[in-house]
Amino acid sequence: MASTTSLAKRLLLGRPFRSDKLQHTLLPKRIALPVFASDALSSVAYAPDEILLTLSIAGAAAYLYSPWVTLAVAVVMVTVVASYRQNVHAYPSGGGDYEVATVNLGPKAGVGVASALLVDYILTVAVSVSSGVTNLGSVVPWVADHKVGIAIVAVIVLSALNLRGLRESGTAFAVPTYLFIIVIVGMILTGLFRVFVLGDDLRAPSADLVIAAEDSHLTSFAFAFLLLRTFSSGCAALTGVEAISNGVPAFKQPKSKNAATTLLLLGSLAITMLVGIILLAQATHLKYVEDPGIQIVSGPADYVQKTVTTQLAETVFGQGSILLYLVGGVTALILFLAANTAFNGFPVLGSILAQDRYLPRQLHTRGDRLAFSNGIAFLAVAAVVLIVAFHAEVTKLIQLYIVGVFVSFTLSQAGMIRHWNRLLRTQRDPERRRRMIRSRAINTFGMVLTGAVLIVVLITKFLLGAWIAIAAMVVIYALMLAIHRHYTRVAEELKPTEERPVLPSRNHAVVLVSKVHMPTLRAVAYAQATRPDSITAVTVNVDDQDTRVIQEEWERRQIPVPLTVVDSPYREITRPIVEFVKGVRRASPRDVVSVFVPEYVVGRWWENLLHNQSALRIKGRLLFEPGVMVTSVPWQLQSSQDRDLERLDRDLTRAPARGPRNRSDEHVDTNPGEQS
Repeated sequence: MASTTSLAKRLLLGRPFRSDKLQHTLLPKRIALPVFASDALSSVAYAPDEILLTLSIAGAAAYLYSPWVTLAVAVVMVTVVASYRQNVHAYPSGGGDYEVATVNLGPKAGVGVASALLVDYILTVAVSVSSGVTNLGSVVPWVADHKVGIAIVAVIVLSALNLRGLRESGTAFAVPTYLFIIVIVGMILTGLFRVFVLGDDLRAPSADLVIAAEDSHLTSFAFAFLLLRTFSSGCAALTGVEAISNGVPAFKQPKSKNAATTLLLLGSLAITMLVGIILLAQATHLKYVEDPGIQIVSGPADYVQKTVTTQLAETVFGQGSILLYLVGGVTALILFLAANTAFNGFPVLGSILAQDRYLPRQLHTRGDRLAFSNGIAFLAVAAVVLIVAFHAEVTKLIQLYIVGVFVSFTLSQAGMIRHWNRLLRTQRDPERRRRMIRSRAINTFGMVLTGAVLIVVLITKFLLGAWIAIAAMVVIYALMLAIHRHYTRVAEELKPTEERPVLPSRNHAVVLVSKVHMPTLRAVAYAQATRPDSITAVTVNVDDQDTRVIQEEWERRQIPVPLTVVDSPYREITRPIVEFVKGVRRASPRDVVSVFVPEYVVGRWWENLLHNQSALRIKGRLLFEPGVMVTSVPWQLQSSQDRDLERLDRDLTRAPARGPRNRSDEHVDTNPGEQS
């Protein structure tokens, strides 16, 4: 029978997949779009809010600039999509910006891009889920009162869905994503048709509010700075575009073509919805402010500010309409699912970085369902920490956002320019050269534009919270370089030399004895069977009476191995044994000492607490001694016969393995313990 834990895991995640089933988890375009593009598509639910509330600082008259700011964001979106279409064709292996920067600008530039992307993926989850809770709270007030708790639950559910496997989670996310597209586009078309064709006077619930500027005496320079800050907030709509270039391996063949097509669909849909919402908001005189308590000077006493999409749905479909609740529910759902872009991009990037020795190796292995389980779990924990720290407030989290993604945008495009320059030096075919020159021009324009946006973002958002994201990138950058140095140093130490290994001069066997019982006798017999050059049994004298009993029993049984008694006046066990072993080897550095440790093998977890603790300490200490080999000699107690060995094998094989398990090591690892 499966254990309760194992059964719960199977119900939550499903049955494990064989490695040869990986091909069946690849995504067609219709599934890849909701999986990888939900972040950029869902940004239309909070990017318009950020544009309008930032402009509200200068008063209601500043809303006239919202279409122009949105147009500037759309131009950047078109440029980035066009640039990344070049990336996915040139680098289809899934490294994305990291691979482009590493190959063309050097490893340190690649690590810089990777640190920026890792931070941005974490923020994507925190921002998307928090925004989803905020939108749902506009329709269901109870949700607004429990934002943090609901956001945490949403992250846990998303983690479980992704742990089930990419294709299965993608199928689950496809329906709500497409429903969101249909509902939002339908709302925009209906509203614009009623205003500009039927001539209806649609007015948003906030249209008649009188709002005051936070600063009514803005200078020309200050107002220009405000427009730049608004533009940088609106550029949150671009997050998620890079996820497709990181996720190319998850597409079905032809991978690059399918990824490029998905990018084009993503850009077209995101721009259409973003521009449509801003135009409809202006046509309905919608107002959305940064601080309702201060800026709204005339309005209902009990006025509660709702999100832009909720206000537009109420305006177009009517208060209490089923379509209003559909818009609110689907918008909240797509924002929750938008975090799925990060849940697919972060683990893949983490796996590539682990393979390149910049992150722990555990992030490189796949779990039961062929998903990168460790990366998914790490991302979920980091996102929950941010949600709790910032109380699931989108306006606070958005200030940390998009810095990382524009760092990666800019460096990636710089890398692509070098890529095309390198190819053009050797390419002689005129047609191919024309295509390369066109691609280089696109990437050059992309680098200039995204670099300019990055400067704007840094200037306008640094003191508002962007410095936190920058500090996190610096810490992760330094940490990855330190991990890489460690792995490189270990690899150098383990590299075999051309010289033939020198055989030990002699092998001295040492058998540890605590009592004269069956485990000890087995250890002595096994040590003799290895035919060492010398053999001795060692016991530590911590109690004179016990030591005399051991010596008498040793002589009575006439065991053909000398017994050495090591005095321990302070009743220590580990230190005297280590000193004795070091003394045996001190006579010749080419000698080796094989220490045989008798151990109990028990069947119940609590029995490990009662046995084998001294053995664990001794083995742990001896592992640091050069020229000393430690061998566990197991003695199976009766309780071990009742152990479910099949389940134990399943548990062991789920752990990341670097090679075949050694039987003697298996006993040491699973039953650490005391000298017996």
